[in-house]
Amino acid sequence: MEPNKVQSEGGLNVTLTIRLLMHGKEVGSIIGKKGETVKKMREESGARINISEGNCPERIVTITGPTDAIFKAFAMIAYKFEEDIINSMSNSPATSKPPVTLRLVVPASQCGSLIGKGGSKIKEMRESTGAQVQVAGDMLPNSTERAVTISGTPEAIIQCVKQICVVMLESPPKGATIPYRPKPASTPVIFSGGQAYTIQGQYAIPHPDQLTKLHQLAMQQTPFTPLGQTTPAFPGTYPRALLKFPSLCCLSSFPLLSDPGLDASPPASTHELTIPNDLIGCIIGRQGTKINEIRQMSGAQIKIANAMEGSSERQITITGTPANISLAQYLINARLTSEVTGMGTL
Repeated sequence: MEPNKVQSEGGLNVTLTIRLLMHGKEVGSIIGKKGETVKKMREESGARINISEGNCPERIVTITGPTDAIFKAFAMIAYKFEEDIINSMSNSPATSKPPVTLRLVVPASQCGSLIGKGGSKIKEMRESTGAQVQVAGDMLPNSTERAVTISGTPEAIIQCVKQICVVMLESPPKGATIPYRPKPASTPVIFSGGQAYTIQGQYAIPHPDQLTKLHQLAMQQTPFTPLGQTTPAFPGTYPRALLKFPSLCCLSSFPLLSDPGLDASPPASTHELTIPNDLIGCIIGRQGTKINEIRQMSGAQIKIANAMEGSSERQITITGTPANISLAQYLINARLTSEVTGMGTL
């Protein structure tokens, strides 16, 4: 887009900051391999493009610069998303191409101007650009901002963003704006062999020393409350089918032994599950090391039945408090997942 054309539309020749809300996959697309895509976008558009840090399901992408740079950056992002859609359709039976969708984050005090009296402004935007525009009714969590979703062709989106920028310049936000900050995702943690690991995708990454030290305390059954928790969080019981066909089940807050928040003497119970014979070895470990570790970490009694003639499964009986049983099931499932996916030694 030529700068003179941009400036002729509403006299835009100022510096703007526009915030976008993106899912992790979308962020990965615009970052590109080794950051090459976002670097190219910055260089070719002249806009500053910053991506919020943190292990969050959503990220904030902030685009700052003169209006012509802003619109070039938006165009590059919209065309990149369209390219992703086309590539995904090559492996899909779908015949109709879904629209490109971008989500702006806008101060709630400006949303009335975007909608217009009786919805007149937003209707005008839809009709003149061909884009679908939706303003969220509720504010984003812990903020005074709302999401404005724009869908359509890249060309329609760019035209719509231009009109939204004009409205935002004509109607500045009223009062203080509390910006939306996506909440970090809980990172699943597994402990094994005195070491803490976080799960990232299909890989187990050694975690910093702090969690490892906490795990070592738990191994000694030293009572304390998990970090960031006032009450313990335990995983639910996993169905038998999950243990036969394991997929990684994650704890966002790893429960540790003898937590003072637990009842003094919760009733003991028993839970049974079955494991395929060809996977029982990874649960037992060499000379029983793994099963003993699971017993020690969970505080549960775990008995593995002898192999029955003609049966392809072994029965495991877990006895203890509900917390002990849930933790033992989690650790068993983590061992099975490690074996099946080849994640490494856990």
